[in-house]
Amino acid sequence: MDNNEFKALRHKLGKTQKQMAQLLGTSLKAVHSYEQGWRPVPAYIERQMFFLLSAFRGNPRGRRSCWVIKQCPTERRKHCPAWEFKTGHLCWFINGTICEGGVQQNWKEKMKICRSCEVFRAIL
Repeated sequence: MDNNEFKALRHKLGKTQKQMAQLLGTSLKAVHSYEQGWRPVPAYIERQMFFLLSAFRGNPRGRRSCWVIKQCPTERRKHCPAWEFKTGHLCWFINGTICEGGVQQNWKEKMKICRSCEVFRAIL
């Protein structure tokens, strides 16, 4: 997540920089730094921003699960945490999901796949 995306998401949430700092459990100075591009947005902050945005978007009942959208085979579903916890609308949030045939090594690799996925794009 770059500084422009961070700022745009904050605006989508309708929060001031101070309110965003409180929600993220960080300092106002950190939020300023993220938005100015002086400091990279850490993965845990990016993840929390997307989670807040997904909650802001409302009731997940109307959303289709990732395994339906991606037409995952039953055997793959059985090993995927999104299936296990019945959180197909939050698959992007959960580490260890089996996307593109395998588990990604870290958040950055996972987000490369998620950013082009219909499930994730629905929250943006």
